[in-house]
Amino acid sequence: VQLQASGGGLVQAGGSLRLSCAASGFTWDYYAIGWIRQAPGKEREGVSCISSTGGNTYYVDSVKDRFTISRDNAKKTVYLQMNDLKPEDTAVYYCVADSRFPPGEEHIPLCTRISGSYPAYWGQGTQVTVSS
Repeated sequence: VQLQASGGGLVQAGGSLRLSCAASGFTWDYYAIGWIRQAPGKEREGVSCISSTGGNTYYVDSVKDRFTISRDNAKKTVYLQMNDLKPEDTAVYYCVADSRFPPGEEHIPLCTRISGSYPAYWGQGTQVTVSS
């Protein structure tokens, strides 16, 4: 299983970035995909997740109306469009995937039930730094 995250970088407050997560090695259609971030000295936080069907999404309150998650099934890639970035968005962003919850419902636990064994698959992380 591979989750290859890209698109991070340094941007000024108010700017935009688009993260990409290219997946391989598992049955794409069965998996919810999401983004979890971790800032220095803080706990991991589920930012945005999308169901295996693509029809359901979750956003943490702090990014609602600024971030948009989408999935391209033909390319087996998930995107996170991040607009109006703020310094508090600075973190390492990890792409994650799991299939243990019912289809269409799995996007919420993927982002909110982070533990030592869940989600099952993690990408290598991409750094997002927002300067003030």
